Amino acid sequence: MEQIDGCWYQAFDAVLSGTDVVKASRAAFIDGKYSCLRFREGAVQDNEHDQVGDFLSRKNWSRKEYQSQMEKTYNIVELFSGIGSQAAALKNLGVKINTVGTSEWDVHAIVAYDMIHGGTDIPADIARMSKDELLEKMSHYTFSNSGKAPLEYEALRTYSVESLRYIYTSIKRNHNFVDISALEGKEMPDGIDILTYSFPCQDLSNVGAFHGYNKGIDKDSGSRSSLLWQVGRVLTEMKDAGKTLPRFLLMENVPTLLSQRHKKNFETWIGDLSKLGYVSKYYQLNASSFGLPQNRPRLLMISVYVGDDENKKSLTEDYFARKSSPEDVVNDFYTSGHYKAIKIRDLLRNDYRNPIWFEEAVECTPNDTVSRRKIWEDNPQIVLEGNIINPEIDTIRTITTKQDRNPNSGNLYFDSGIEGKGKFRYLTPRECMLFMGFKDMDYWKLKNNNVAFHKGDQLFSRDKIIRMAGNSIPVKLLEGVFWQILQIDKLMDKDDGCSQ
Repeated sequence: MEQIDGCWYQAFDAVLSGTDVVKASRAAFIDGKYSCLRFREGAVQDNEHDQVGDFLSRKNWSRKEYQSQMEKTYNIVELFSGIGSQAAALKNLGVKINTVGTSEWDVHAIVAYDMIHGGTDIPADIARMSKDELLEKMSHYTFSNSGKAPLEYEALRTYSVESLRYIYTSIKRNHNFVDISALEGKEMPDGIDILTYSFPCQDLSNVGAFHGYNKGIDKDSGSRSSLLWQVGRVLTEMKDAGKTLPRFLLMENVPTLLSQRHKKNFETWIGDLSKLGYVSKYYQLNASSFGLPQNRPRLLMISVYVGDDENKKSLTEDYFARKSSPEDVVNDFYTSGHYKAIKIRDLLRNDYRNPIWFEEAVECTPNDTVSRRKIWEDNPQIVLEGNIINPEIDTIRTITTKQDRNPNSGNLYFDSGIEGKGKFRYLTPRECMLFMGFKDMDYWKLKNNNVAFHKGDQLFSRDKIIRMAGNSIPVKLLEGVFWQILQIDKLMDKDDGCSQ
């Protein structure tokens, strides 16, 4: 259930206290569309979703139990945080979160995360810093401009002072450790409820292999994907430093992690987590199963910290035995009240009467060349001539980090009328973000606060936004898996004698 504002609490409290007539009516923005919610005689009527009534009846919660759930705040750490799909998913579920740590080294994603989840203001003390002062502060971190290779300090010196202020603000506001390789376990906060890690997949994925990234995740490989083992190092150092380990871990990566080449390393990783006190369960899931019209298969793993508590271990193992298949995860989310089937047409911005959308479409239209025409012929044609959505396509291909290549996620027929331009276009940066589960407002936060950072380039260029989207995790997919974590947490709290 999405928390919109305090009206949720007031209305629920009235219903749960047994009030005969509750006069509460308002327009709430839910899942991208307005819905009128009315509470009368203890019953909730919602013509669009019946979210509230379903939520209460399904849970059969008492007033005390409801208040306990709604008031709980989860401390989260997002390693390899990107632009924050994890935070977006938890917020969509109505979960109160406190981001106590992130780790991301890509300068574009660092700032994008902050603008989407933190803010766009620069604190006064940072605004007063000179370029030399900012560079001195940032000299202690290792950054990347590509997400693949370190950024030389001399290159950082060419950045505009405004962009440096945004980067440093983002680091401080989101407790960003930047490069996980330099993160020590003793620096990690105590009291972490959920730690997520979506380590780089380029040395594992089929797409990565197509482009020459195939080093795998061997500990001595030096690959970006081998940064998985840094997560284990940090957790071990936390334990050795006497810190409490995170109660839940959530891993996301590509299903090829289960292939013959990588399976042994993955099993070793699960064994390492077990030695630290975690019980783990992994699922192969697809974003399309959670209402998002994108074919994006992923491997996700939940790890629950049980330590030496045999009862918690038994409860967790029993829960995973009951939720043993991907279908169990999908079905639970389907009945959770958060599922919504999103159509391709809901996410395309192809009404070209809108001048902004027309301009975005033109920017993603290639020149009319033989090689570009082949991209139209070889890839799914999402929109046909006449601006008709292809009835044979209900999900698009995986959003990748580039759309102006062959293969890509799909193309749209588009005749701009501009001489020399082709008659089709790629997905726009806005559409790529929408197909990952972000919202128009998230895109606008980036575009409306864009800054020149290097030799006249903007921090959030078309290609940078598409790359950040392609490197993200589908938000709806994460919602489905986080829902499982919330159910396990409730089970654990009941076992501890709590009323949640």
